[in-house]
Amino acid sequence: MQMAVRNVLLLLALVSLCNGLEIADRWNILNPERRAPLLGGTSLKNYCESWRMNVELNNIRGFEVVPQECISYIGKYMTSTQYKTDSQRAIEQCHLHLTSCCTLKGDGKDAWIFDVDDTLLSTVPYFKIHSFGGEKLNVTSLEAWMRKTKAPALEHTLKLFHEIRGKGIKVFLISSRRECVRDATVDNLIKEGYHGWSGLTLRGLDDEYKGVRNYKAEERRRLVEEEGYRIWGIVGDQWSSFDGGPAAERTFKLPNSLYYVS
Repeated sequence: MQMAVRNVLLLLALVSLCNGLEIADRWNILNPERRAPLLGGTSLKNYCESWRMNVELNNIRGFEVVPQECISYIGKYMTSTQYKTDSQRAIEQCHLHLTSCCTLKGDGKDAWIFDVDDTLLSTVPYFKIHSFGGEKLNVTSLEAWMRKTKAPALEHTLKLFHEIRGKGIKVFLISSRRECVRDATVDNLIKEGYHGWSGLTLRGLDDEYKGVRNYKAEERRRLVEEEGYRIWGIVGDQWSSFDGGPAAERTFKLPNSLYYVS
């Protein structure tokens, strides 16, 4: 009798072990039906989506790398239809804003501001070969890639860019890129269909000692206080494009959880 009980218990243990191995073998962050539970019953996919969302909400700040366990998830999102759809929804709100926001005076002082990287031009191809933000950013490497002028345009932003210009609003580009890549930046923008902007501001040597937030706010202040522009909107992928004064009538944040610029 005892031998039979031991055999049954052994069989049950083997079945349980095999089932566990099968689940472990089939678990994948991209497979929603097989999610490994973390603390509190949270799956890895849920954790990484929560991390990404809190980056977008500006609750998570100052990170230097994407969490190791979330690299695959972030990479999948940034190359997905969902990322493109999220960007499109944001740009659609810009279009709606344009239909009612702006009492244009026709004096040449109506303005709109765009960031460059991951607003007009995509750096996703660069980060695709650099662990989707899982490696600490190497500025020398990134600028070498920028000089190749292969960054593709973000399609929906390109259309918005030309719609804004078509309304007689002047477009200013304020980027955290450095002056040393100005020629490459201009070439890349023109090659991808951007033209006719009224100003392209890149960081000079003095600006490198400022935070990007302060540098961009100072440039907006110059446009408003010294040159008399009215800023109807700002589009960017980093909160540092909007922080500080003077503020625009509206700001529009595009998704980007690959890196953080402050």
